[in-house]
Amino acid sequence: MSSGVDAIVQAEKGIEIALLIPSSVAICWLIGAWADKHFHQTWISIAGIIFGAVSGLAYVFRMAIKADRSSRNDEKSQTGSGKGTSELPQ
Repeated sequence: MSSGVDAIVQAEKGIEIALLIPSSVAICWLIGAWADKHFHQTWISIAGIIFGAVSGLAYVFRMAIKADRSSRNDEKSQTGSGKGTSELPQ
């Protein structure tokens, strides 16, 4: 049963990563397009696209680092190679 739940969780993480960058770019582009109209400029929407891409990638990297750390911690707890003494109490 837990393997099925784990598969669903992994699929959800993949979908989140796949949608994160395009949605951050689209949101920042829309904000930039609004600012272009409001301030009578033409470059703000391009800056919004770049900012959205960079911020989306930064968030994906943070998610990947967090997932790597948690998988290493899970691996250590399963193998027993975590912190602790190797001596038995007397």
